[in-house]
Amino acid sequence: MRKTGYILTLVFIAGLATSQQARAQYNNWSVGFRVGEPSGVNIRKYFGSNHAFDLNVGTYGGLYGNKRSYRNGEYRSVGLSVQGHYLWHKALTSSESLRGYYGFGGQVNTRRYYPPRLNGDYENALSIGASGIGGLEFFPANKPYSFFLEGGLYVELLQAPFFVNLNSGLGVRYNF
Repeated sequence: MRKTGYILTLVFIAGLATSQQARAQYNNWSVGFRVGEPSGVNIRKYFGSNHAFDLNVGTYGGLYGNKRSYRNGEYRSVGLSVQGHYLWHKALTSSESLRGYYGFGGQVNTRRYYPPRLNGDYENALSIGASGIGGLEFFPANKPYSFFLEGGLYVELLQAPFFVNLNSGLGVRYNF
């Protein structure tokens, strides 16, 4: 997974270095994938001149370790995650090929939780929390795809209030 991340980062940097004057190709919808925490399928709906809604469905707990302390036990697996953010975005270049964005939303996760009371057995844990994200998106000139790099925080509200985890990722989206 790290090799894929390095390759996508290099492609992103190469695209920045070779960008030409052209209008960005962001349209109504975009679909792609995100590698990071959480990883998965990414769908973005643009509306207005600087708003969007971003939805990510995939795995949670793989990037920063699938074994970590949680409540009075621990996680020992990768789980399912659904994450959504309302975003504000703005062009950072006159060609609009590089856009910055930030947003807030929520996240729902499920993972195997191993509490001491179950003596090595697990129960499925559902967690719900708030998250915030910020990132950069690059639109190569006259191409229907874009690359993005983002980071943020997840703060759990239910099961373990104030359990904090980093959210970060990079990926590619096809814009149509």
